[in-house]
Amino acid sequence: MKSLLLIPAVAGALALGGCVVQPVRPAYVAPPGVVYVAPTYVSPGPGYVWEYHSHYGWGWHHPQYGWHRGWR
Repeated sequence: MKSLLLIPAVAGALALGGCVVQPVRPAYVAPPGVVYVAPTYVSPGPGYVWEYHSHYGWGWHHPQYGWHRGWR
């Protein structure tokens, strides 16, 4: 009888065992005195965040690859 109770628990563990949860990134807040400008095109790929650059303005930034379209 106990083995019948284990079957749904084992099935649930196997079904949810491969789930991957993406970590939540904190929301980016514009610096004081900077007007927010919405993106004009979609994100170039996963991991890019719409951020403010002090020289170029708003653009897509990736923590590993840097600024989209070659900003430095």
